[in-house]
Amino acid sequence: MSSSPQVVVVGSIMQDLTFTCEEFPRGGQTIMARLASGQGGKGSNQAIACGRTGARTTFVGAMGPDGFAEQVAAFYRREKIGCRIALKSGQATGTAVILINKEGQNQIVIEPGANTRLAPADIPRALLTGAQVVVTQLESNLATTAHVLRTARAAGVTTILNPAPMRADFNQTLLRHVDILIPNESEFIALVRRLPGIRRGLTERGLHAMARPALHDLCRKFGVPTLIITLGHRGCFISERDGHLFIPAHQGIRVVDTTGAGDAFCGGLAAGLVRYAGRISAAARLGMAVAALSITKPGAAFAMPTSAQLRRFLQKTKTT
Repeated sequence: MSSSPQVVVVGSIMQDLTFTCEEFPRGGQTIMARLASGQGGKGSNQAIACGRTGARTTFVGAMGPDGFAEQVAAFYRREKIGCRIALKSGQATGTAVILINKEGQNQIVIEPGANTRLAPADIPRALLTGAQVVVTQLESNLATTAHVLRTARAAGVTTILNPAPMRADFNQTLLRHVDILIPNESEFIALVRRLPGIRRGLTERGLHAMARPALHDLCRKFGVPTLIITLGHRGCFISERDGHLFIPAHQGIRVVDTTGAGDAFCGGLAAGLVRYAGRISAAARLGMAVAALSITKPGAAFAMPTSAQLRRFLQKTKTT
């Protein structure tokens, strides 16, 4: 890309193997399904969502030296999204096995492969410090994720952490380097359960039943300037130091595949921070629109909406 990126996404990239079936199998059950392969990984998905939304974006990740890496590089060139892939000899590209049922819901198992070998040396410091927004997740090397967040935050860059997938080895002290934390319901509950003596018995049902002022108070326990809980088909809850806001999800959406919806939100929000000069509520609304469109198509990376599709959708929702 000729211009420096506004958003840098550092994280995972996967080869997705997606099985579409009527119902999820029960223990010991064998079922028939349709198989499709494609490009995924939370980091890559978020970068594609962000780049297609209109922000100048660069993705940094690690892969094995295989044919899939060449396909990924070609895809990013076509998309005109920056891409820095570190090839790790002796490592396989990460793989995700995804089950999709007839309601479009998913179950996912991953083998991170080369993602675990992404190193600070693979990421130019100037790339991080020259961005407006840096986005990370927990699907690659955690020490490198910590390095990225520390480096960017020290330079005054807005840092985003999507704590997905939640991991037993996640060190919560990492949150001191995070400006915007974006967990989904289960990830938020897992984070809450790590807080000493605070709502260890919290469940998703209990989370949905909480009064919003109480939920805001709970969010403030983490010390993160902005915490956004994505709530699936319900919408998202935003907690900031000076108040809280609930944004409902778009209605009337035909759900095909929810894989990557959270990534679509994160990428769209990052692009929105650039587009709307850091205004969280406006950026979150853009993220909600990107996520809504992403679930109307199968797949993860390839389902992220283009800027033209997003523009038409936003114009339509303004008039309805």
